Amino acid sequence: MEDDKNVEEDEVKKESVPLHETISIGKSESKPRSIPPPGSGQRIYDIDPSLAGFRQHLDYRYSQYKRLREEIDKYEGGLDAFSRGFEKFGFLRSETGITYREWAPGATWAALIGDFNNWNPNADVMTRNEFGVWEIFLPNNADGSPPIPHGSRVKIRMDTPSGIKDSIPAWIKFSVQAPGEIPYNAIYYDPPKEEKYVFKHPQPKRPKSLRIYESHVGMSSTEPIINTYANFRDDMLPRIKKLGYNAVQIMAIQEHSYYASFGYHVTNFFAPSSRFGTPDDLKSLIDKAHELGLLVLMDVVHSHASNNTLDGLNMFDGTDSHYFHSGSRGHHWLWDSRLFNYGSWEVLRFLLSNARWWLEEYRFDGFRFDGVTSMMYTHHGLQVAFTGNYNEYFGYATDVDAVIYLMLVNDMIHGLFPEAVTIGEDVSGKPTFCIPVEDGGVGFDYRLHMAIADKWIEILKKRDEDWKMGDIVHTLTNRRWLEKCVAYAESHDQALVGDKTIAFWLMDKDMYDFMARDRPSTPLIDRGIALHKMIRLITMGLGGEGYLNFMGNEFGHPEWIDFPRGDRHLPNGKVIPGNNHSYDKCRRRFDLGDADYLRYHGMQEFDQAMQHLEEAYGFMTSEHQYISRKDEGDRIIVFERGNLVFVFNFHWTNSYSDYRVGCFKSGKYKIVLDSDDGLFGGFNRLSHDAEHFTFDGWYDNRPRSFMVYAPSRTAVVYALVEDEENEAKNEVESEVKPASG
Repeated sequence: MEDDKNVEEDEVKKESVPLHETISIGKSESKPRSIPPPGSGQRIYDIDPSLAGFRQHLDYRYSQYKRLREEIDKYEGGLDAFSRGFEKFGFLRSETGITYREWAPGATWAALIGDFNNWNPNADVMTRNEFGVWEIFLPNNADGSPPIPHGSRVKIRMDTPSGIKDSIPAWIKFSVQAPGEIPYNAIYYDPPKEEKYVFKHPQPKRPKSLRIYESHVGMSSTEPIINTYANFRDDMLPRIKKLGYNAVQIMAIQEHSYYASFGYHVTNFFAPSSRFGTPDDLKSLIDKAHELGLLVLMDVVHSHASNNTLDGLNMFDGTDSHYFHSGSRGHHWLWDSRLFNYGSWEVLRFLLSNARWWLEEYRFDGFRFDGVTSMMYTHHGLQVAFTGNYNEYFGYATDVDAVIYLMLVNDMIHGLFPEAVTIGEDVSGKPTFCIPVEDGGVGFDYRLHMAIADKWIEILKKRDEDWKMGDIVHTLTNRRWLEKCVAYAESHDQALVGDKTIAFWLMDKDMYDFMARDRPSTPLIDRGIALHKMIRLITMGLGGEGYLNFMGNEFGHPEWIDFPRGDRHLPNGKVIPGNNHSYDKCRRRFDLGDADYLRYHGMQEFDQAMQHLEEAYGFMTSEHQYISRKDEGDRIIVFERGNLVFVFNFHWTNSYSDYRVGCFKSGKYKIVLDSDDGLFGGFNRLSHDAEHFTFDGWYDNRPRSFMVYAPSRTAVVYALVEDEENEAKNEVESEVKPASG
């Protein structure tokens, strides 16, 4: 990276601030980490010449970013120190006692209350500095024990413009809802040394291609209950590993008082959700994932916050504009939540420190940043159809402060945690999104390719005869040069009540009666199972450099997700009916995918084979990709990734024998994945012993070709046999190679 930097760096050269100590992970030592100084920010114009027309906006953006970096260096000692706000705010234990600090400029008086002082507001009154930071130091007890016992309840009482209020500390590390109570209690969490979880396993290196299993701890049980970190660790992680995924993305980690928000209305940003267990239980889960070689990505929410004034940050110091924009700009009208003011110094400290906290304290391997489109535009992407016109991305609707925050957080993460992965959920397709910050980009590693899922829903509403091969291929491949994407056919969004999963779009109510293998199938079921497999494979094959699946969808989970909820009485007198607080639809029926007497099992087996094929060949990140055929008449799509040739026949009745497909390399090809295999619920129409020899001569713009049988509604992957033989030879050589002395 250093070699690629432009020479303009000299004019902005500053000392980067390294960590003071060497970081120990498991038994391995790594070099001290540091955040590099800003680069020139000009390479974006070489990567995408279309940006030249928006140079004024982009150069202004980069100059503001550099100015902020300089101010952070000047006033805070660098981005490294600035992102360690958790060492300055909240509860800080020292040898002599506990210091508690809180930024609450709107408050005129503050006191720390809790079980430790019998909730007496006069016992521990805090003092305020000129920046609106309140502070108190509590000395150890006479016997040397901490003044606040581990596990006891605490709150801050403040006199504010909105009156006297008790709040959960903004930097609290754990909060719990007592049985039968509505408000949460802040918990002082500092277990004795012998009870603290100690990580045993090093974090895995970032894989070249990401295969992400999106999951939610609470609904990961087959039973209608809220599941735990411990059960997820013991039951789900081995399942995810066996399925062939190499990363698990966990939703709803940050504490959220409303369970049905899916974790997106965060109340306590530094606290892991107590519904599922303790902070140490979560650490144990992550450590187990690392033992299995799985990355653990966190679905982090920095785009908005819960409007809950009892448990969260809303009106924390009695003002509308504390952490958020005041007035309408600080409210998301669709999500009914509060919107951060990314131009505020202390908000930047809070959010940067929050990202670092999860990576450092819990050893998450990266983030999926939620709601990034909402952050980057003042219209939040609402009622806006992005057409790809660059004026939509670089105009007055851009929230430059928010974009600069994203640049800073990516800078901090990639500087201090070089193996960490950042994925942004952006539906707008913003240019520069996945270009490094030093080159003028926003700095994400991947963007979520959200258009694919929407396209599949659009297509599934049509008759088979109206599917367009070119339309499918265009959507899957429509991404920016040098910007990596995570593709998915469906995520948790499509599984929610009110929407439908792909399996449900395809098979509908037939799924309830015709999924037993010992009973006759129906045309709807046969079509559904075949297309479910094809859709997932072509999405993985062409859609991006990463792939994501929401738990349960790998086997076509038959039902939607519906969180437990009661009736809602609206101000206008209308009532939105609930589900009687039922957990019946807030679970995942993994038993269906595991039951070999059900057709779900074949779909699960196919997904597993698909993941293992990608592990063996790495086709998602292969530099060689060529689409040789998009035949609207035959309904055939043929493409190459690496040394694999993918053949998709979307025709509903036509099967083609001696069908010629183009290829690049000569030799012998054989089948390595066949959606029509009986193991996957198919009809066994293909012989896997068949050998397919190439012959020279241009066909479909390829120098060679070979003949195949392409049954209707099948996806078949062919591999060059020399690849297989070389792999086997290398394995044998590595096994018999003598150990070096």
